Amino acid sequence: MILEGYPSRVRAILLCTLLFFGVALLGQSAQTEKTFNQGAEALRNGRLDEAAERFSQLTVLAPGFAEAYFNLGLVRLQQRDFHAAILALQKSVNLKPRLRGANLFLGIAKYRNEDYLDAQTALKRELEIAPSNPDVLMWLGVVQLARGENSSAVVSLDKAAKLNPDNVDILYHRGRAHMLVSKESYEQMYKVDPKSWRVHQVLSQSFTEADRLDDAIKECTEAIRSKPDEPGLHEQLADIYWKQNQLEQAETEFENELKVDPQSTSSMYKLAVVSLERSKPAVAAELLKQVVQRSPGSSAEAYYQLGRAQAQLAENEAAIGNFKLAIKQSQQPDTETVRQSYYQLAQLYRRAQHLEESRQALESFLRLKQQADANEELKLQDKLKRAAQPAAR
Repeated sequence: MILEGYPSRVRAILLCTLLFFGVALLGQSAQTEKTFNQGAEALRNGRLDEAAERFSQLTVLAPGFAEAYFNLGLVRLQQRDFHAAILALQKSVNLKPRLRGANLFLGIAKYRNEDYLDAQTALKRELEIAPSNPDVLMWLGVVQLARGENSSAVVSLDKAAKLNPDNVDILYHRGRAHMLVSKESYEQMYKVDPKSWRVHQVLSQSFTEADRLDDAIKECTEAIRSKPDEPGLHEQLADIYWKQNQLEQAETEFENELKVDPQSTSSMYKLAVVSLERSKPAVAAELLKQVVQRSPGSSAEAYYQLGRAQAQLAENEAAIGNFKLAIKQSQQPDTETVRQSYYQLAQLYRRAQHLEESRQALESFLRLKQQADANEELKLQDKLKRAAQPAAR
């Protein structure tokens, strides 16, 4: 595979570069053009030895043709002959300092050769030529991570993710950079004050992520003992209890959070949902009314939960109105909240003998459910296919 192990986006740049260099052939001899095209074709099809031979011939036919050295460098890079790649790519940069992509791949070759400082220099030169290229920013971030410059890497990779938010390679390296910066921060915090309540808070978060919930509760409780009036701590503990389905304890801690921070809308919403799960629809409804009053553009989930509470209280008209608002407020038309809102509407309309409205709501629910089931099946098949690929190789 061409550039196996390299981000697919970089492979795409490579192919686009080959096409672009066709323009650079203007003014070259027929033999030069023929040799270039033969090399480009071989490179596109993964015939690396043939491509290397053609581009080597090209550097003899046209020793001042920077693009010939560039493509030779790409071939050597794919062959993992990093020293030869660096020599060729450096020659292309010397001949044409602002040749787009040359410093990018020179930086990649230097990185693969563990020359991190020189790699960073090359990538920064490429960034001057193409400041909005997410691939350059990504590789700069990767090199900065290799050099231990984690904070700088976060800046580079955040910029790359903003420019190309769906690139999984960028997202992976960005996540790693943020994780390393967080680790450094926590280690420094522990050195400064190992008995700080913040240390217990961080340990609780780590245990929660590792699904060690009993340990998470212990550490969070210790943090609260040291800092009982700190906003957020009781909510954090309540969330852990909720994960364990210890609803009574979760309810108590959400209430404690609201004593510390009466303006905490998130704790108010969560307390309402827990109260609803504990068969307290009146309490839930009152809390949720406050949530939506504070924020008229509240999330679809808030209106949906309010509709549930009102339905349990037999406040059917109010419930219908809030289920409709949940559908309207949803950012996506196919969420679980939207589906369940239609289902609840179908039930309420049937109770009110509005049979046509009930039928329409039920049809919408079934249609969205079928779509959701089909999407889940596609995801499962894709996951199975991906899992089988390494074995196939």
